[in-house]
Amino acid sequence: LVLNANFEPINVCNTRRAVGLILLGKADLVMNGRGYIQTVRQTIPIPSVIRLEVMIHRPRLQVKLTRREVFRRDKYICQYCGRHSSELTVDHVWPKHLGGEHTWTNVVAACPACNHRKGGRQLAEVHMSLRHAPQEPPANACYLFGRHLEENSEWIQFIQGW
Repeated sequence: LVLNANFEPINVCNTRRAVGLILLGKADLVMNGRGYIQTVRQTIPIPSVIRLEVMIHRPRLQVKLTRREVFRRDKYICQYCGRHSSELTVDHVWPKHLGGEHTWTNVVAACPACNHRKGGRQLAEVHMSLRHAPQEPPANACYLFGRHLEENSEWIQFIQGW
């Protein structure tokens, strides 16, 4: 986990990049949760969390509208029948050929059976309803980096405050 100078989480990088930033003096080790790298001359801690020396000003992050993020937002549950599945499709609530846009508020996760049943029609035509109204997911640190918390539980103290 890469933290800004004010301890705001801004990115997740690999071990090689993190060690490189530390050796170049661009970042400090905040937490070593992964052991050590033994070189000929020294022992280097493998960083779990690093903090940049200089404050990086970035525009506010937004969650990109992708299939994976739609499924993640909807918790891999069909928004029509409520079935949990790993084989989902993306459905446009207001069909694109009727003027519906490809936006967060118009796309939902749907199982193939429900998507086929709805087809290119409106919900009222096929007597279907949504379990939850679709909305854009929050672009906060808990949502953006939360998927990494299962394998990196020590990050929670840095992510929860943002």
